[in-house]
Amino acid sequence: MTIDVRGLRKSYGTKTVLDGIDLTVAPGTVTALLGPNGAGKTTTVHILSTLVKADGGTASINGHDVTRDADGVRASIGLTGQFSAVDGLLTGEENLLLMGRLRHLGAKGSKARATELLEQFDLVEAARKPLATYSGGMKRRLDLAMTLVSTPSVIFLDEPTTGLDPRSRHTMWDIVRGLVADGTTVLLTTQYLEEADELADRIAVLDGGKLVASGTPDELKRLVPGGHIQLRFADAAALDEASRVLSESARDDAALTLSVPATGGTAQLRAVLDRLDAAQVEVDDLSIHTPDLDDVFFALTGRTDTERTAS
Repeated sequence: MTIDVRGLRKSYGTKTVLDGIDLTVAPGTVTALLGPNGAGKTTTVHILSTLVKADGGTASINGHDVTRDADGVRASIGLTGQFSAVDGLLTGEENLLLMGRLRHLGAKGSKARATELLEQFDLVEAARKPLATYSGGMKRRLDLAMTLVSTPSVIFLDEPTTGLDPRSRHTMWDIVRGLVADGTTVLLTTQYLEEADELADRIAVLDGGKLVASGTPDELKRLVPGGHIQLRFADAAALDEASRVLSESARDDAALTLSVPATGGTAQLRAVLDRLDAAQVEVDDLSIHTPDLDDVFFALTGRTDTERTAS
């Protein structure tokens, strides 16, 4: 595994922030950390990026222990925090050149890498303009570009789209997808459940310093009841007969629909349609409804995403 965390613990005074969490991230994938305020998401990222020391447990990045080989970890990673780290007194190009020199790329190497990143992040026209003229989305793209100057194999994205408009958020999503397609491993914290659903191969839910669930987005959604198949019929007679055949369903006479509890599997859908077909009942329309990540989050933590903020 690219990221391997075992029994990670961290406390501040009497407050336990991380209480023995285990986490693994496979190479070339996106794992999202979700959790309410104070769950330990950002603390986890800070420990993995060597900014904070853990009180217990182990963590390694690309085989480098975060405590015993901090330099090896730092050489492998890039970190984009919740707030932009660009220098507002410099242009976009100057920010990238500065980062290149700090990464010991030399003058020529820094220039070549800056040119490449400005093109990749669609910042060529703004390259020599002061950052005061940049939109929030442009600043975040530049922030991520600076993280990539040294071509890290692992990137930590801590709330990367906070405060961005929907168009800029989608642009950032496309950039992240492109990085992963090229083999980069991403650990993402986000306050947007839609973002985790769009980007993450796996999601880890933290609450009260503990890992309360992990899995693919679809696996987590199946943990929550409420999925159903909704069937609509052309008239009341068809609805009556379907309700008789599917006695476990809930009916809505006004909408001429039946709601059949479902797990989301195709075998169950096929069985429901076969039963109706055998009774010669024709379905006018159908749709499958599954719980979303907001339902999952509320079930696991007792909060909706609107009740929480970044942590």
